[in-house]
Amino acid sequence: MHRAKLLPLIVACALFMENTDSTVIATSLPVIAAALGEDPIALKLALTSYLVSLAVFIPVSGWMADRYGARTIFRAALAVFMLGSLCCAVSNSLGAFVGARFLQGMGGAMMVPVGRLVILRSVEKSELVGALAYLTVPALVGPVVGPPLGGFITTYFDWRWIFLINIPIGIVGIVLATLYFDDIREDDVAPLDVTGFLLTGFGFAALMLGLATGGRHLVPLAISYGAVAAGLIALIAYGFHARRVAHPVLDFSLLRIPTYRIGVIGGSIFRTGIGALPFLLPLMLQLGFGMNALQSGLVTFASAAGALIMKTLARRILARFGFRRVLAVNAVIGSGLLALSGFFTPATPYWLMLGILLIGGCFRSLQFTGLNALSYADVGKREMSGATSLSSVAQQLSLSLGVTIGAFALEAANAYHGGQALGAGDFWPAFVLVGLVSASSVFIMARLAPDAGAEVSGHGQPRAAAATAEAIADQKPPG
Repeated sequence: MHRAKLLPLIVACALFMENTDSTVIATSLPVIAAALGEDPIALKLALTSYLVSLAVFIPVSGWMADRYGARTIFRAALAVFMLGSLCCAVSNSLGAFVGARFLQGMGGAMMVPVGRLVILRSVEKSELVGALAYLTVPALVGPVVGPPLGGFITTYFDWRWIFLINIPIGIVGIVLATLYFDDIREDDVAPLDVTGFLLTGFGFAALMLGLATGGRHLVPLAISYGAVAAGLIALIAYGFHARRVAHPVLDFSLLRIPTYRIGVIGGSIFRTGIGALPFLLPLMLQLGFGMNALQSGLVTFASAAGALIMKTLARRILARFGFRRVLAVNAVIGSGLLALSGFFTPATPYWLMLGILLIGGCFRSLQFTGLNALSYADVGKREMSGATSLSSVAQQLSLSLGVTIGAFALEAANAYHGGQALGAGDFWPAFVLVGLVSASSVFIMARLAPDAGAEVSGHGQPRAAAATAEAIADQKPPG
């Protein structure tokens, strides 16, 4: 097979494994919780630990590839992800499972940017667009396939198999990478900001661990508060540190660019609410409505299917209406459809649930595409690497915070209703709360200038410029 097609396919298979895995586990959470003897809400830690691990290690992945070679790091990423998957499969306690998910995240953090780097530096420019197109497939198809696949495996086999199926895929990926990847590295690599990496890594991990364990799960409440305080102190210390080094691991000075600042901050607020959906929806369908994992997966996949449909329309919508109008109006519509999902009942027809989730997925996908394109509209080439790292970290942390907020609201509603087993009536307050959080991003989006990002969106610009909006957005981590 031609090299320009083979390399992207190898990377795409690894990314498909990662994207599918993250959606498979969400469908299986209630069954995993029962097997581990834990409250289902406690399994929020399995989702947040993975996302926080991504946030911690994504910023250094590019440096590691430059320093030690892209092939070496890509193979190591696959090996770490496989080891984390194996540890998930054999876990018999909540603590072990959460730790295994964090290990998985370490591998996942390296796969996306390093895989893209291999392609950018190995494929001729004339074939680059077609090669990069392969990388959008896992982010689009994985979330559609993941819920039904996870539901099928969990219902008819054993939940541990959803992690064990990663092992043969990972082995094949390592073999193919060994045979076909060049070990690309840079001769002149800037020194790693070790102090900054330690401060941000500890700060993010401690802060999110403290917030996620703020209920009655895993650690005493005093430790949760202490972790939050320690995390905040570390991140404040990093803020002072970043001003004094030439190459900070996260460059906050990029937030001076108006479109980048609004895209990252407004996008983070919107994603915070949306991040709760993969956690809340399977729990509601299985614990509230009595569906099995397969039935639940055959409902929840509709949201991802809607996102896939919108990919064909987003470019034209942005070109027609521009960033400010699309992002402001769409924030309200997408958030409203998210909140509406909380009012499903066991009597709600399947077709109606599927329709609302499908349409909601369309609007959320349009928002993510617009946010990703806007964020990089005015970023220079020299700043692109730092901008990508900071944006990626913000995305993962906001999704993690969304799970935490959704779980907190669910716990509060359950306690108000007597603290018994979760029922259908416990979920609507959580959906409404996270919907309001996402909707509040409209106040950030409204600050955009009417012509913000016009060169990228193509709004009021030559039609050819519009084609870059989706191209830029598709190369960013999935929202």
